[in-house]
Amino acid sequence: MANDMMEAYLYEMNTLLESLDEMVLGAEDRKTFSQEDVNEIFRIMHTIKGSSAMMEFDNLMTVAHRIEDMFFIIRDKGMEAVAEDLRPELFDLIFQAIDYFKAEVEKLENGESLTDDIDNIMANINSFSNKIQGKQEEEEPAEAAAQPGAQEAEGPESHGSSQFPFGIQVFFDEGAGMENLRAFMLASAVKDTMDSENDFDYYPADVDSNAETAAIVVDEGFSLRFLTDELRQKALAVVKDAGSIGNYNLFEYEEPEAPEAPAPKPAEPAPQQAAAQQSAPAAPQQAAQQGNNNNQKSQKESLISVNLSKLDELNAVVGEIVITESMVTASPDLEGLKLDNFTSAARQLRSLTDQLQDVSMSLRMVSVSATFQKMRRIVRDMSKKLGKEVNLVLEGEETEIDKTIVDSIGDPLMHIVRNSMDHGIEENVQDRIDAGKDPVGRITLSARHTGSEVIIEVIDDGQGADDDAILGKALRQGLAVPGMEYSHKDILNFLLMPGFSTNTEVTEYSGRGVGMDVVKSNVESVGGTVTITSEKGFGMTTTLKIPLTMAIMDGMEVSVGDSVFTVPINNIRSIVKMDSGDVIHDATKGEMLRVMDNFYSVVRAKEFYQMEKGYDEIGDGIILWVESGDNSFCLFVDKLIGEQQVVVKPLPDYVNNYGIRNYGVTGCTILGNGDISIILDVASIYAASQEG
Repeated sequence: MANDMMEAYLYEMNTLLESLDEMVLGAEDRKTFSQEDVNEIFRIMHTIKGSSAMMEFDNLMTVAHRIEDMFFIIRDKGMEAVAEDLRPELFDLIFQAIDYFKAEVEKLENGESLTDDIDNIMANINSFSNKIQGKQEEEEPAEAAAQPGAQEAEGPESHGSSQFPFGIQVFFDEGAGMENLRAFMLASAVKDTMDSENDFDYYPADVDSNAETAAIVVDEGFSLRFLTDELRQKALAVVKDAGSIGNYNLFEYEEPEAPEAPAPKPAEPAPQQAAAQQSAPAAPQQAAQQGNNNNQKSQKESLISVNLSKLDELNAVVGEIVITESMVTASPDLEGLKLDNFTSAARQLRSLTDQLQDVSMSLRMVSVSATFQKMRRIVRDMSKKLGKEVNLVLEGEETEIDKTIVDSIGDPLMHIVRNSMDHGIEENVQDRIDAGKDPVGRITLSARHTGSEVIIEVIDDGQGADDDAILGKALRQGLAVPGMEYSHKDILNFLLMPGFSTNTEVTEYSGRGVGMDVVKSNVESVGGTVTITSEKGFGMTTTLKIPLTMAIMDGMEVSVGDSVFTVPINNIRSIVKMDSGDVIHDATKGEMLRVMDNFYSVVRAKEFYQMEKGYDEIGDGIILWVESGDNSFCLFVDKLIGEQQVVVKPLPDYVNNYGIRNYGVTGCTILGNGDISIILDVASIYAASQEG
């Protein structure tokens, strides 16, 4: 149970913080918070406070509570209470709080202890609250003089009292039930904060003994009335923290002989007490409902959150069904038999399994929007620290890929965007102007589908790659061979090598030789490729080609001797038949074939895997012209068996320990007849063949 509660808490926190980050970034662009933003931030902090209190994370609760108090002031007075020159400080403060919460959540996810030191962030929050509180107090006397009963406006009739002129009119959640007893419990809680019982009263006065007063509380609210505004403010804290509160209004007593005075004004609705204080933390969709005014019917929730491991299990079962269906329909026992009914049923079964497979895969598909939005924060922070003004343009955020792959590309994208900010965008604005560019830099992050894969590009309009500088650095680091001629493409590939960095000094963002090589390894680990194109003075484009999913794929079954291999369809450019006379030998006695007016090296699968059986003559077999990223070659095999949708099965860890992935084996699949087929990794075969 404790683990379930922690998991729900972390899920809720991560979702709320992502939403908050995106909201504040948008507000910073507009240089103000809208009233909806203020209410939403108030609600989010209220939820974080309640959930953290339930989990006994006191420091997180304290920080959230103080930010909630700060936004109570802003909500009450409007953004006018925050002078324009103070707003950048407000945005920085909220980002500091977001970073604090994210860091603490990460510690919880890693099983680490939470930090005890919140003095710095608390001091900043308190200091800023005092600034806007001071502005509020300066403006209040003038406002009060100009507008008698400034806290009042049109609203439900309140029950004012000349003896207790300062009131709070409370409405409970719609359908809460036993409103009279809830009102009495609230009054008892308020009473505990008063110095004397004679400091306040309430209406209806007999809520504790008269069940009929529940209807009055529902229709007219429950009125708490106080001698002074100071006493009302003390009680207000109790009302804010009470459960089942829908909204509340502040009112003041008006003399009857002053009909021209405005009617009572309701304050902004108070957020409901976070459900997490009474039960496990709510899912974000449920939490969003908590912030709605209860006078409005909340819509029925149509989304649920599902543990990713359950989706993995579902996909595994669906994969087994696909394999079993193939084994049944391709059974050797059926050869030569004319079974019309069976054939018809088998076709229907294949159609249903295809639908089931599509649905199960779609459950794992999520948009790249959340990952893209995180890059906005990186650009924002680096713009401030590096003194570079840069706009981030997002395109194709709705593009969907497998959840596991989305998680894997977060770090690569972060490194690429940082690289564009640090190395790409010019430090001197005048340099951009002299080059005819917009003074404000531009980074474009785009995603699009191309059949079986997703193309993600990071494009900057910066200074581009300096071939001489890159090659000089590569020579000094021993990555390049002196005296050898390198093409522009070869030089750009140095950027993807481990330990390479063009920075001469180690900074917060670069210079340690860690970055683009991480991009390459992470993307390749999910079956993708990375390519870089750049022209000096005209920016750089980094392209990621990533498969939509790694669970089920379209493959071409081929044979070599008695063994069957599967080559991913998206790696095959063409299938051709050639003769031994078409083979050209290079200086190192390697074999090459001419395909589409270009020459490509030949990799013989039989020799590559040191197999005893298999064809040796090119004319006897088949040539697969394959590519991965920028690398293309010809793979020689014996026969084509045919195209088939296969379920990718990972290899056991003890097999992977032998480095088998480095020799072109990425996994395996089970064929319809029960045989195992090795799935080939074209990129690894090319790399291994070049080393050989």
